[in-house]
Amino acid sequence: MSSPPSEVQTGAALDVLRRVFGYDAFRDGQQEIIEHVIAGHDALVLMPTGGGKSLCYQIPALVRRGVGVVISPLIALMQDQVDALRALGVRAGFINSTQDFEERRLVEAQFVAGELDLLYLAPERLRLPATVELLDRGTISLFAIDEAHCVSQWGHDFRPDYLLLSGLHERWPDVPRIALTATATPATRAEIAARLDLERARHFVHSFDRPNIQYRIEPKTDPKKQLLTLLRTEHAGDAGIVYCLSRNSVEKTAEFLTANGIEALPYHAGLDAATRAANQARFLREDGLVMVATIAFGMGIDKPDVRFVAHLDLPKSVEGYYQETGRAGRDGLPSTAWLAYGLQDVVNLRKLIDASEGDEAHRRRLTAHLDAMLALCETVDCRRVRLLDYFGESAEPCGNCDTCLSPPQSWDGTIAAQKILSAVVRLDRERRQKFGAGHIIDILLGRKTAKVIQFDHDALTVFGVGAELREAEWRGVVRQLLAQGLLAVESSYGALVLTDRSADVLRGQRKVMLRREPERPAKSKGSAKPGRKTSPAADLPEEAVPLFERLRAWRAATAKEQGVPAYVIFHDATLREIATVRPSSLAELSRVSGVGENKLAKYGEQVLATVADHGSDQGGADQPPPEDDIDW
Repeated sequence: MSSPPSEVQTGAALDVLRRVFGYDAFRDGQQEIIEHVIAGHDALVLMPTGGGKSLCYQIPALVRRGVGVVISPLIALMQDQVDALRALGVRAGFINSTQDFEERRLVEAQFVAGELDLLYLAPERLRLPATVELLDRGTISLFAIDEAHCVSQWGHDFRPDYLLLSGLHERWPDVPRIALTATATPATRAEIAARLDLERARHFVHSFDRPNIQYRIEPKTDPKKQLLTLLRTEHAGDAGIVYCLSRNSVEKTAEFLTANGIEALPYHAGLDAATRAANQARFLREDGLVMVATIAFGMGIDKPDVRFVAHLDLPKSVEGYYQETGRAGRDGLPSTAWLAYGLQDVVNLRKLIDASEGDEAHRRRLTAHLDAMLALCETVDCRRVRLLDYFGESAEPCGNCDTCLSPPQSWDGTIAAQKILSAVVRLDRERRQKFGAGHIIDILLGRKTAKVIQFDHDALTVFGVGAELREAEWRGVVRQLLAQGLLAVESSYGALVLTDRSADVLRGQRKVMLRREPERPAKSKGSAKPGRKTSPAADLPEEAVPLFERLRAWRAATAKEQGVPAYVIFHDATLREIATVRPSSLAELSRVSGVGENKLAKYGEQVLATVADHGSDQGGADQPPPEDDIDW
């Protein structure tokens, strides 16, 4: 049992929150964690992206004596993280392979002299005896292990260097440790605790719900065009991330969007380091850019105004999907998580699992991950309920996902399933042949294609028995049978084969309920899908929008001049509040959420001048009438 925090600790933490970060109150759950760590105790924290995890170690590092050492896998983002802290007046630094000898030596000297509040390190640095010796020479206030799921082989982003972190407690037994992650099932959480020796630490598990994100999943028809419709009708001018499974798809999608008037940048491991760094820097520093990327991009991205995350291929796990979609709407404003997936996605991922390196247990883990992701895609219930249930959290239907807004229909697909399975049986047993979904659907639809004629498959008894369904509907049946484990994919050629569960369906001993494939009526140009406009100006009073856009323009120019991301200056949420309340003095501006002492001193006069200039441009419409004209 940990001792209760003292009033001094509580007061010090709240003072730092107000003075440095500019917030009047902690978010739900933050204060308890912060006071626990300030008191010198270990913690394992599970909190959703955008929930304020960083403050849970940053504030204790500022309150406790010494330097907070943050272990982060994000070398490419350390500079931006440090820039953001320095803009708040926090003495922060990092040591990684991007620095030259003199830069590293300066930071090391600052650490030893106690001239830093926070020092960021990659886990790989702890392999070096010089790093361990350096840490021994300074005073450490705490160790923060960010993205702690990287230590778990059950998780979605295993990093072997994180295994080194189990030795922190042995070498520095009196230094509190706080491990943080945004995604962890009970199994992953248990592995994190075991591998980091945090089983006796207090575990803080907060809701994974992000109510500002609207989850939408739809069948894949022409994914690039589907994406383009989404961006044009709901996210014109918004910043967002588009995830693709392959490098080639990344390149083609970025080119497609750019050719259609949407500025998009590619990011994948096949690009040289300079190009990746330049594209990432542009995405972080400029407004309204779209990053098209493989999953190599995104972990730790602090850009708060990402309004959408789109997936053009099926993610391999719910944890990965949740982590990636969590990069949208970190500022709490309405955002979209959109996914298009199809039959070929399921086939490809099944083949990858069968061909993957590792033992049978590893393949079972991968299969369990994929099965959970397919269940999320095919559910007829609330997506948020299904998503939260995966992380061990119960919830009520949200009313803000596609299945809540347009409830899908289910139907008894037992006969359709039997037709598919019968076709697979006859090809295998009568002809000793195996084929993929496309050919089997051609047989069921009675199509005399070249391949059907070549193999004499129009003579099969199942030829033409499936005319009651459209091709898209048959593909949906196959996809859902794969999702339910009633069909499988042969890894070598992608052919469909039966499973142990198929016989019960063929014998009529198992009922198969399926999600009905939606009709796809032609849409007039510019027509929007169900959803809502989610731009940062949405829901602002109409009269506040021009000033908000003016403040964004000032922020963009200031950020460019300083060479930092725009959000380092102020978040959109702060600019929205300024545009609404229109402060006329530094005292009024200081009461705006997100305006701490350092930012007030650095930018206060410029913000007030921007507000005043806007009022002048409006012809004095925002000014109070002369005192003599006031009707008392």
